[in-house]
Amino acid sequence: MRWLFSKPLAAVALLAALAAPALAEPILQSNSLNACQENSGFTASLFKVVFTPNNNTANVDIVAVSSVQGSVVFDVSIRAYGYEIIRKEVNPCDAGLAGLCPMTAGKIPLNFNLAVGKDAISQIPSIAYTFPDLDAKVRVFINRTDGEDAGKSVACVEADISNGKTVDLLGVKWATAIVAGLALVSSAIVSGLGHQNAAAHVAANALSLFSYFQAQAMIGLTGVPLPPVVMSWTQDFQWSMGIIHLEFMQDIFTWYQRATGGTPSNIFDSLTTVSVQVEKRAMSLAKRSLAMMPRTIVEPLSDLMKRDLIKRANIQTSSGSYIVFGIQRVAFRAGIESTNLFMTGLVFFCLLVIFTCAAVAAFKGFCEVAVKNRWMPNDRFLEFRNGWLTVLKGILFRLTLIGFPQMTILCLWEFTQKDSAAEVVLAVFFLVGMTVTLGWAAFKVIMIARRSVTMHHNPAYILFSDPQALNKWGFLYVQFRASAYYFIVPVLSYTLVKAMFVAFAQSKGTIQAVGFLILEAAALIAASVLRPWMDKKTNSFNIAICAMNFVNSIFLMIMTEVFNQPPLVTGVVGVVLWIANAVFALILLIMLILSTVFVFFRENPDGRYQIMADDRTSFMKSQTHLTTTTELDALAATARGDKYGSKSGLDLDDDAESISSDSLRRQTERLGVPSAAPSSMSTGYAGSRPRTPASPAMPLFPADNPRSPPRYNDRPASPFGAQQQRPASPFGAPNNYGASFRAQNNASPWQRGAGYD
Repeated sequence: MRWLFSKPLAAVALLAALAAPALAEPILQSNSLNACQENSGFTASLFKVVFTPNNNTANVDIVAVSSVQGSVVFDVSIRAYGYEIIRKEVNPCDAGLAGLCPMTAGKIPLNFNLAVGKDAISQIPSIAYTFPDLDAKVRVFINRTDGEDAGKSVACVEADISNGKTVDLLGVKWATAIVAGLALVSSAIVSGLGHQNAAAHVAANALSLFSYFQAQAMIGLTGVPLPPVVMSWTQDFQWSMGIIHLEFMQDIFTWYQRATGGTPSNIFDSLTTVSVQVEKRAMSLAKRSLAMMPRTIVEPLSDLMKRDLIKRANIQTSSGSYIVFGIQRVAFRAGIESTNLFMTGLVFFCLLVIFTCAAVAAFKGFCEVAVKNRWMPNDRFLEFRNGWLTVLKGILFRLTLIGFPQMTILCLWEFTQKDSAAEVVLAVFFLVGMTVTLGWAAFKVIMIARRSVTMHHNPAYILFSDPQALNKWGFLYVQFRASAYYFIVPVLSYTLVKAMFVAFAQSKGTIQAVGFLILEAAALIAASVLRPWMDKKTNSFNIAICAMNFVNSIFLMIMTEVFNQPPLVTGVVGVVLWIANAVFALILLIMLILSTVFVFFRENPDGRYQIMADDRTSFMKSQTHLTTTTELDALAATARGDKYGSKSGLDLDDDAESISSDSLRRQTERLGVPSAAPSSMSTGYAGSRPRTPASPAMPLFPADNPRSPPRYNDRPASPFGAQQQRPASPFGAPNNYGASFRAQNNASPWQRGAGYD
């Protein structure tokens, strides 16, 4: 009788395969049976059906519970992408199913093989075995035919059908990660070789591509109903959020959670006895899970279930099956317990930082060994070798910026889960630490830029002329034009607000979709109107990404079914989202690969890019180009009475000296140039105006010192116009060389030469 009872379920699963996908060996399968109406009289805690057309056999493994008694008929509906393919009514009495005519109540565990006729197999199109992540499902209404409830539905169940083919591929994850990572590494190497313009373009495009990958991952982290192909496509980019499965790490995280007072989930240990419903509408499913309970306790339990959807790691229905949605859905598909998800993302971010620091230190050591053994010229990677610690600071800041979306979402979500007290403390530490760090960095950039505007009427002057500021804080502004140095603030705000929607509105998909739509619309408008990036190509690259993110937010809104559109529309939108983003991502990857390759195979990589309108390249000075004038500049500093290494009290970036200053001072000392006596900062004209962050020992900016030496004929004229005549120096001449400078100060501006102002 039990075998006969299960026969309709297996047949329904086979019919649903009409629109389902397949594996290396063609199969059609379903792994869960979900209730689709309140007070359903039929549920299944375990439901696994696998049909193999090669041997015309279906394996059925079911643990079902029925509370329906009496005569019934089955109203079977099969849909593919929301389009109803088959609608048929099956009478178990006409089919000779004694166990279902009439239906009896009870718990029925079954595991058997069912032979499938050729007629049923012939109805399945070949595309059902090959199309990836096909959205197909079968829904069965169980209707009474006698008694007071005659003609009414007493139970409803539905099963999603799959063929094992998917776009969630390991190769896609590795390919996207390798391309983005190599592009960032290449930009660092090119920058070390002195091609700052090319390095800035490659790094900007790589960071923009990485942000696009993270935006794709965020779509999968929402609690919005997603078609199967969209779930699989967004799963390809979850690596960018640190969601990577390694079995030994999961064991460590489970132990850590237990050791710190938490209770790990064990959903994967229960898969042999219960089903997991990969749901999209968590709240509606919570109501269905109360279907078999008495009405007197349904209402109080309904409020409790709503709270559990936000606070508990995994929701378990009254039939025993689990529900996963939103972030939990991503964790389940990645093979990670939801209680381990926060630690997984956190540890992978920390590992990225540790390995990057080790790689930078190893590269520094290799460069020194190579120079010592004359494997490469002395001036190769000179700026990196002389100030590698400052460069490392800038790299760590950049990693913080890259990991900010990932850690913000996971930390905020951990506040709702409270997996253990120690994990909550870690979430607070990393969220506050990263937010304050990036906020402080953005504040420093704004202050330095404003100072540059005050002194030189151009924000690019100090932002790009001081190597110390450029190497440490440049990650926040090099991708933007100089006048848009502030744009990092709205970028960080956009990321933080978007993370809040993802983390705090897991059970409210519609609110998430509306929030995404507003944020992406604002981002697109700002990018299109302000065009803040460094040049036309980079602006086009980023505006295209913003436009695609905005289109995706529209698709996300449609998937919430807030417009009550036909199911076919939702299914088609899912396929369009996948195809459009797959093509777009491929184009971006090809563009990034080509630009990176050209950098290494062109004799002058900087020549490939147009000169920026902010004239930043004229302010960037490499140490290797300044060594020839070191002695002359040192003599000039001596004549002015400056002391090497002196700094103005108004220096806004005085936590570390300029890399170039350190290098040039050491080179000057090796040349045996004497240093001058210290000058008072409060005496004379020298203390009446702020100085640039660059060390006065290397007079890159003559405008900062009113007692500049006479200009030599081989020096280029200033792009800022002639300097006004200034009063004679209040300092006495230490020797005849200084006296000649005073004579020059009394000469006309034409005789002295124009200076920078």
